[in-house]
Amino acid sequence: METTGRFLGLDVGRRRIGVAVSDPLGMLASPQGLVAVGADGGLGEVCALVERLEITRIVVGLPLSLSGDEAEEAQHVQAWVEQLRAHVDVPIELWDERLSTVAAERALLEGGMRREKRKQHRDAVAAALVLQSYLDAQKTSGDW
Repeated sequence: METTGRFLGLDVGRRRIGVAVSDPLGMLASPQGLVAVGADGGLGEVCALVERLEITRIVVGLPLSLSGDEAEEAQHVQAWVEQLRAHVDVPIELWDERLSTVAAERALLEGGMRREKRKQHRDAVAAALVLQSYLDAQKTSGDW
């Protein structure tokens, strides 16, 4: 597995995509913002980020139910990932995102952020939580 370079974390939704990026050493994920899902599904902007930030791996949150089964949105995310694979030349991993949006909302609420601001940041924070979970798992599994 590629262990150098920046990783891109994505929380794919139907209206927007939360974006997070790791540091070059793959230790820390940071929220970066949102990509609007337009006519191209946000693919153009995501591809531009991959190029501009010299991304070496993409981690996309896969929405699973609490029981571990694929949630309704999982098919949408998997179809979107297949489209992305046709446009980028870096590995793409699907990663369990169970409760990441809930955890992001809770963190923003505990940080005292107002409701409208939370809405603007929630998806990027969720993407950072998914990416951080992936990075931590890679370190503990010895793949690092």
